[in-house]
Amino acid sequence: MSIDRGTVRHVARLARLALSPEEEEKTVRELGRVLDYIERLSGVDVSAVEPLTFAGDAAEAKESMRPDEPRPSLPREEVLEQAPEHDGSTYLVPRIIE
Repeated sequence: MSIDRGTVRHVARLARLALSPEEEEKTVRELGRVLDYIERLSGVDVSAVEPLTFAGDAAEAKESMRPDEPRPSLPREEVLEQAPEHDGSTYLVPRIIE
């Protein structure tokens, strides 16, 4: 499977990343290798391998997860620096619901 420069540019724009032409080319190569590896993995026979967890079984999933532990969060200013638009305390996003 391959990925082209146009796709990389599109995804970078959606992620609000500014990539140089060199970074675009490097990303095309790296993502191409990742997709090739995923394609190889899809051909591996795992029919005899027992799944570690099953998302549909909440009890089993709960047993395999660690408990939530409160931790300090990032400073608000640092988070807001990443936003394309903000009002000083919250992200500003386009209205999508009328």
